[in-house]
Amino acid sequence: MSEQLSVVEAFRVMTANKSLSQEELYDLIRDGIHAALARRFGGPVEAEIQIMEDGDIQIVVLKEVVEAVEDPARQILLEEARWDDPDFQVGDLQEIPVDFREFGRGAVMAAKQRIIQRVREGEREHIREQFNDRVGELVSGEVQSIQRGTLVVLLNRAREAEAIIPWREQNPRERFRQGESIRAVLKKLEETPRGPRLILSRADPGFVAALFSLEVPEIYEGLVEIKEIVREAGGRTKVAVSSRDESVDPVGACVGVKGSRVQAVVSEMGGERIDIVPWHPDPEIFARRALAPARVAKVISDQSRKVITAIVDEDQLSLAIGRNGQNVRLASQLIGWQLDLYSSRDWMERGAESIFFGGDDEYEVADFPLSELSGITPASLAALEAAGIHSFFNVLDKDKQDFMQVPGISEEEAESLIALIDELTVVEETDVETAEGETDAATEATEADETDAAPEATEATEADVEVEVVAEELVAEEKGS
Repeated sequence: MSEQLSVVEAFRVMTANKSLSQEELYDLIRDGIHAALARRFGGPVEAEIQIMEDGDIQIVVLKEVVEAVEDPARQILLEEARWDDPDFQVGDLQEIPVDFREFGRGAVMAAKQRIIQRVREGEREHIREQFNDRVGELVSGEVQSIQRGTLVVLLNRAREAEAIIPWREQNPRERFRQGESIRAVLKKLEETPRGPRLILSRADPGFVAALFSLEVPEIYEGLVEIKEIVREAGGRTKVAVSSRDESVDPVGACVGVKGSRVQAVVSEMGGERIDIVPWHPDPEIFARRALAPARVAKVISDQSRKVITAIVDEDQLSLAIGRNGQNVRLASQLIGWQLDLYSSRDWMERGAESIFFGGDDEYEVADFPLSELSGITPASLAALEAAGIHSFFNVLDKDKQDFMQVPGISEEEAESLIALIDELTVVEETDVETAEGETDAATEATEADETDAAPEATEATEADVEVEVVAEELVAEEKGS
């Protein structure tokens, strides 16, 4: 019994750092003894194994009594069975006690290997269960080693897990040494022949989101939501946030008092720049904000091609582009549209005056829902939406008869809608006629004067007209946004 107790104690010491309960340990020992019995009897056997509280191990092998043996590990001849008990009949089970001390070295090693294998399988399954639902969360540990640029991390709460940070998932501005503490986001759980491997990242945008969730209670509680986040690791990150509570400023919540919250995130990211902008469903407004810190003078959208053209003043062009085009590139990724950036001078030189002055091309304007128009009654709005008319572009080309054919729209309401459309479009037509009239007058003055100085005066007059109209358009655009 003392030898059996020492074996149980040896197995207990071997699995001490595996966080196993006593019942789990006994299950492993039983499994190991089954492996030892299979090695001794030449194949899998039927056995009853009991491990007592005092460490005593009782093993009984069960064999079926048969007339002809096909499986020596599970069957015994009738004649052999009757040597122990003459009353045995075919089909009975013979119980054969086995002394644990009779196990040879090979059987004991088979039991040990089986236990080690079961322990490893249990560890792998535990790692899968622990981290399968934690993708995107922040984990911490220390750098165990550096292998060809890959950081091998020893996690604080799962030291048996294999975790690495590949070179492509590292911030190029950071350098870590062996033994240093490190935090990263769990990017994915990868299966390998050796078991699950945790792929961590400090370059993924999810790392920034996890840091903000840690530093900003409003994000953790769900009051402030990170709608979009794009990043070029080591350079700049742009974050678009929105608030589910009108009383909570999403940008202010992320910045914190005197910038304390965002500064903590910047410090963890090695001094990387972070732009926090309020999210907006309108792509044009969102594009203006996404190009921060640059100020945008004019934004024109093409809904069909998902292209936004942004025009900035000359002094804002380099700021809007950013280093190596980084700012405009991240802004385009943030809004999810192609973003074309022009200075005001380049835009005018490309012959784009018609967009501002209403030339031969149609004046381009962003579409918007009818619910934003204050002149439509709730009853008319409900009738139009029921008929599938939801935006301003849907009603722009309709006349009175078209509106009267909509169920629920009376003649008086149709006239009111026509008047509202005229009111919204007459300003643009007036500006176009004014610009054309002034341009024609300048042209006639040029033709009447044949001196060398006359063409220069004409160009100056046209430029003044253009500047005035552009200024009016920009003021109107800023008021509208």
